[in-house]
Amino acid sequence: MAPLDIAQVARQSGVPASTLRFYDEKGLIASTGRQGLRRLFDPGVLEKLALISLGRAAGFSLDEIARMFAPDGQPRIDRRMLETKADELDRTIRQLAAMRDGLRHAAVCRAPSHMECPTFRRILRAAGTGAIAAPDRKAPRKRAAQSSSNEASSRQ
Repeated sequence: MAPLDIAQVARQSGVPASTLRFYDEKGLIASTGRQGLRRLFDPGVLEKLALISLGRAAGFSLDEIARMFAPDGQPRIDRRMLETKADELDRTIRQLAAMRDGLRHAAVCRAPSHMECPTFRRILRAAGTGAIAAPDRKAPRKRAAQSSSNEASSRQ
C-alpha cells in the first residue's frame, strides 16, 4: 500500500498535523520519509493513532502509551496497567456518581436552606473530610499544558 502524507493521515485519523509531528518527535509514531516538506507515513499508522486515541480517552499519559508499544512499534500492552487504570476509573465513577446524586438532591431539597437539609449537611461533612473529592485533574492538566507547549515549540 502506498505511503500516506501527513495531510492524508490528519484527514483520515482526525488528528491534527501538529499533533502528528509531535507524536513523531516523541517516538509514538514514525514517519517513513518525506515528499518535499511533507512527512510520509505507512498506512498502519492509522491503527496506531487509534490505539493512542483510545489510551488518551482512558486517561493514560503519552509516556504510559509509549510504553504500550514494543521497539518495533507493535502493541505490547501491560494487562496489569490496564487493570490499574480500570480500578482508577471505577473510583472516579463512584465519586462522580456520589457527587451527581448529591447535586440532584440539593436541586430538589424542600428544606428552607441547604444548610438545614440533613442530607446536604452529611454530604458537606463528607466533602470536608475528603471522602468526597474532585477527581485529581492537576496531573492531566499539567501533562496537557506540557503537550501543548511541546506541540507549539515543535511547530516553530
